[in-house]
Amino acid sequence: MTAYTIRGARAAGGAPIELFVRDGLLVDEPVLGAELVEADGLLALPGLVDPHTHLREPGFESSETVASGTACAARGGFTAVFAMANTDPVTDSVARAEHVAELGRRANHAEVFPVGAITVGLAGEQLSPIAEMAAHGVRVFSDDGKCVMDSALMRQALHLAAQTGTVIAQHSQDHRLAGPDACADERSVAGALGLPGWPWAAESTIISRDVQLAELTGGRLHCQHITTAESVEVVRWAKSRGVQVTAEVTPHHLLLDSSHLVGLDTTFKVNPPLRGPDDIEALRAGLADGTIDVVGTDHAPHEAAAKQGAFPHAKPGMLGLEQALASVMETMVNTGRMGWADVVRVMSTAPAQIGRAASQGRPLRPGEPANLVLVDPVRRGVVDRDLSLSVSRNNPYHGKELPDPVEATMWRGRWTYRRG
Repeated sequence: MTAYTIRGARAAGGAPIELFVRDGLLVDEPVLGAELVEADGLLALPGLVDPHTHLREPGFESSETVASGTACAARGGFTAVFAMANTDPVTDSVARAEHVAELGRRANHAEVFPVGAITVGLAGEQLSPIAEMAAHGVRVFSDDGKCVMDSALMRQALHLAAQTGTVIAQHSQDHRLAGPDACADERSVAGALGLPGWPWAAESTIISRDVQLAELTGGRLHCQHITTAESVEVVRWAKSRGVQVTAEVTPHHLLLDSSHLVGLDTTFKVNPPLRGPDDIEALRAGLADGTIDVVGTDHAPHEAAAKQGAFPHAKPGMLGLEQALASVMETMVNTGRMGWADVVRVMSTAPAQIGRAASQGRPLRPGEPANLVLVDPVRRGVVDRDLSLSVSRNNPYHGKELPDPVEATMWRGRWTYRRG
């Protein structure tokens, strides 16, 4: 029997909370012989859920493995992650999805939900066996890294989502407007830096198309890593019409702006790119008012060689899991725009609901799974990329002084991370 008593913490709403854990569940009374955990000054929150993680395995283990990526997740307060399909081979079959889930079970740091590819090989030409994968438990489908450009194919995918109770998560990038070399926000810095521009319209036009296809089919659409004011407005419009659409923002798009590209440091190359101050303000406002539903890290590790060379040719992507909560705290909580109950909503409850993760995002009460994170709301520190649990070091927060909130993470009644 594994048992704990967590004493002295406060819940998201500020009320004192005492938690009793036995054999993976929260129970209603102390357990004889339980380990006492003093949590004075800490918040006890439901475990965080990341709807957008690149674990790289299989195929790119030199950048990350399921074990190392989920260790990062635990360090960041996450008890579940949704693993994107752009591995090698691509997660476009039942067998491949089950393999990713099994790697997660072996690593045993967090619950791993495999995301199935929308199209075979992410090629955008033929739908993956969505219904078959859905019948075997896959609940989210995405070609993340690539946009499904074919409108008829996207309509079919959303139609299947409506039939199977699943979600189509779109990487919204019109590849004809923002091609493979596009790497800098066209509105703010691309021209001055002489970099290929990534225009705002390349994102919002795809979202505009897809929300209408979602309305047409009754399918559930999730807009991944939105970055522009126009995209926020399109999502707001679609929700006003009752469209089944949700939207996601990343921690780095909340905290970092396009001025970080001035030194052409490829650590800051990400897709979609970092945007200017007006877009960032729209993202923060959209998250605060509920237009944007969730925070997704888009944790995208790369080995050093992939980040070398000229800026346009380096691989896009940043580490995100370990500093995700810190970024949300810095931009939303410490500025008064959101409270801790809001943080729970956008980083735990809502992502679990979108991905139909039944055991995640649950309230901390007797009978529920013991998935939780203990948070220090005031501790701060300087981020050191060399202390990351990731295989990779492309951490855009390196050297920045930020909140350092995670004291401990518990998944299924077992500590997956404890400070020190």
